[in-house]
This record gives sequence, C-alpha cells and structure tokens, in this order.
Amino acid sequence: MCSAWPARWRIRGRMEAAPFDAPDVEELLREWLDDDQRAILLENGQLDFAVSLAENQRLRGSAFAQRQGISLALRLLPSHCPQLEQLGAPPILPELLKSENGLILVTGATGSGKSTTLAAMVGYLNQHADAHILTLEDPVEYLYASQRCLIQQREIGLHCMTFASGLRAALREDPDVILLGELRDSETIRLALTAAETGHLVLATLHTRGAAQAVERLVDSFPAQEKDPVRNQLAGSLRAVLSQKLEVDKQEGRVALFELLINTPAVGNLIREGKTHQLPHVIQTGQQVGMLTFQQSYQQRVGEGRL
Repeated sequence: MCSAWPARWRIRGRMEAAPFDAPDVEELLREWLDDDQRAILLENGQLDFAVSLAENQRLRGSAFAQRQGISLALRLLPSHCPQLEQLGAPPILPELLKSENGLILVTGATGSGKSTTLAAMVGYLNQHADAHILTLEDPVEYLYASQRCLIQQREIGLHCMTFASGLRAALREDPDVILLGELRDSETIRLALTAAETGHLVLATLHTRGAAQAVERLVDSFPAQEKDPVRNQLAGSLRAVLSQKLEVDKQEGRVALFELLINTPAVGNLIREGKTHQLPHVIQTGQQVGMLTFQQSYQQRVGEGRL
C-alpha cells in the first residue's frame, strides 16, 4: 500500500483491490516504528519489521521508499504457532528434528511459507524436547512461549547487528538448537556449518526452489579454492533439505507442496564429489527412507481432495 494509491491485497496468490481506502502510510509507520527503526528506514530506504496489534496478533511489514513516497507491504501472521501436521509436512520430519546436531534447511521462493514451516518446527520441539532454542530473525515474526524448551529470540539490527555476529555469539551461549532466519552470505554459512558440526542442531532458510539447488547455492557462495572443504563439511553436517512451494487449493486457500532430501551415505558422497545434478534422481528413488518429490507431494494432495 501507498498513500498515493488505492490499497491492494493478495488473495490466494492474486492481487485484488482491497475494500478500504489506503491509509496514511507515514502515520502508520510513526505509530508502529521506534526511533531506531525510523532512522534505519530513512538511511537505507527500506526496513523489514514486525508489529503486535493485539494479543496473539502480529503483522510482518516491509517499508520501502519509492518515487511517490513510502510504500508498505504487510503480511498477517497466524495468531498461533502452526502444527507440522496442519502444514502437511513429510511424516519423517519430526524424526529428523530429534537429531542432536547437524543442519536442516528449509528452502523455497519468497512467500512460499518457509518462516511458517520453521515456526512449526520450533513449536514441535517446544512440545516434545527439553532444549535451549536460540533464534536469530530479521525481524522476529512468531512469538514463542517456552514450554518444555527455553526459547530466546534475537532480532537482527536490534539485539545483534548481523546474522553472522549473532551466530558467532550464539556459539558461546549454550544453545542446543539455533534457528537462523536466513543464510545470507558465506560468513554466516561457514559459521552455521561449524555450529552444526559442534553439537548444535541448526535450522535455517535459503532462497532456492529445490533441494539440489540449495546444496549448489551453499557451495557456490565460496571461492573456488574453498569449495572442496565446504563440500566435505556439508556432506558431514547436513541432515535434510526441505523445499516447498504453495499452490491454490480447492478449499479457498493455499496448500504447501514439499520436496525432501535426506542426507544418506549415498547423498553425502554425491555432495562430497560435487555431483549435485544426481540428487533429484536420488530423491525420486528414496521414498523408502522418507524422501519426497514435489510430484509425489502433489499426488498426495490430490488424494486428499485439496488439489
């Protein structure tokens, strides 16, 4: 939305005119942002943030400067942490979350529900594990109430400057599980792999459209002379890559489709040898160990009457 235009919203993936006038965006931001956030928006021309409107009701926002003033994109967050079963996540995922260490990646395009899936993972651990969970988010989206787990949430730009600096500090803060909102650069990736190797379960997101591309993206973040050591690290520490996308369903909503790569010894060897182009075939033939292709996930949704 922008004060100069009629407001629009996206329903089931489609942009439509909203049945209300565009609000005064600057007035909303004065109400929602603190002085530090307004300074960042003024300096950088953009800001991601989250705001609580009422009890159990939060919005994620992205404010950005453009030719006609400040525009604002808002997303309503679910009032409660979602359940893995509600998302239709692969049934082996809870078993993977029992890992004492390693890296589990959630990948997908922007708006594919990665943050929601991560929140469901944290919610599952909170109900079923005794652990110290530390999250690094930009911004903090879901607010967790500690149940069986002690959950501490840090926001980039507010409680630490970058994902890398927050992750470096996390290694001294005795977490069992570290949630990273995004693997943005080689320094953060390197620290995440180190954390996964040294007794931490690391949950993180990456903007790729498939599991094989996720492995390639991680390796390609490093210069040529460092790629082989990174492949070795990744082959040893990766537990799984869960990729997802959203489709419009028959029930006036959207449904998630999943692809799941599990790091078996064969997968680890392919990663180590740089043969990531063979990973889609491994996923296709790996149903017996819990792997899943997008096509198999689609057929499941058809069988459920969702598509």
